[in-house]
Amino acid sequence: MSTPRPRARDIGLPLSGTPGPYNAITDVPGVEVGYSTIKSLAASPGDRQIYTGVTAVLPRGHATKPTPVWAGQFDFNGNGEMTGSHWIADAGYFTGPVCLTNTHSVGMVHHAVVGWMVEHYAEYFRKHYAWAMPVVAETYDGMVNDICGRHVREHHVLEAIRGARSGLLAEGNVGGGAGNSTYEFKGGTGTSSRRVKIESHEYTVGVLVQSNFGIREELRILGVPVGWYLTEDRVISECAGREQGSIIVLIATDAPLSSTQLRRVAKRGALGIGRTGTSGGHYSGDLMLAFSVANETYLPAIGEHQPHSFRVEWLNDAHLDEIYRATVDCVEESVLNAMIAAESVPTLKPAGRTLEAINHTQLMAIMRLYGRAKVDQG
Repeated sequence: MSTPRPRARDIGLPLSGTPGPYNAITDVPGVEVGYSTIKSLAASPGDRQIYTGVTAVLPRGHATKPTPVWAGQFDFNGNGEMTGSHWIADAGYFTGPVCLTNTHSVGMVHHAVVGWMVEHYAEYFRKHYAWAMPVVAETYDGMVNDICGRHVREHHVLEAIRGARSGLLAEGNVGGGAGNSTYEFKGGTGTSSRRVKIESHEYTVGVLVQSNFGIREELRILGVPVGWYLTEDRVISECAGREQGSIIVLIATDAPLSSTQLRRVAKRGALGIGRTGTSGGHYSGDLMLAFSVANETYLPAIGEHQPHSFRVEWLNDAHLDEIYRATVDCVEESVLNAMIAAESVPTLKPAGRTLEAINHTQLMAIMRLYGRAKVDQG
């Protein structure tokens, strides 16, 4: 799953913090990620074009026992969908994969994930009154993809889930983010991680975003008003007139956090995207989900023996600042990685245009003007 596409640090952006070995959400122990990307470019402007996919994040990998993860969810702007969020708000956990796709494919992806869970946890569903309530979230990719054609099929979802692995991750035009834009440049899938030390304990925070938001003039990179300078090829502003995208932010950690603490961590996702300049458009669905793989606890289904109680450990709230800082840093870098790794794609709507990837050379020239580039990068 490695990719030769450059990342933000590769081109000389001086980002803060210490990443894990992959600088990805997969640095969190047990977390695995898989993609299915569907690409069929139009032969000529106006012809049907398919450019979409599915991203699967498995908090506990391919473990055969349906063990939930503690979680918290936050809507910065609610013009979007994330299934299962009501139960997360009520119970503080979820079970199974998190899948990301395009807006009109949520139903198919949800259907496929339920099928995978019933198959993968066969004994659990066969013997008990168990139910599947997976998390599926979306962003709109209709600028480059025939979204109304609903081209994501069950086998694409299963490909993403079954192919999920740890290690290096592809970014940009892959998975559910294949057809996304960010600040009117090509965007998509991005990821990052940070190592955190709290007293004698070391933890990891990892983030994966499906980045599809922002208007060009608002773009800030490490505080530099890049959007003021790179003003060409603004397809959204010139054609749609206003922001019409979204962003899904997934935050994972192995720090032992309660569902209340995780909801507070999820809120920091909004600060991470805010660092890149957005004011949060009305038509943008900005949805954040944080989960912890710590405190692994099996919760029996109805019909199983129910234990009297559980013993869990939560981090002292006084130490959450380190988790918050790592989260904001990771979200910011994940958005930048999605843009830096992206490749230009012809548009379907409007036909005959191109959703351009950000030009690395032009970007770094602007960053050097503001003294915001590594000195060894030219």
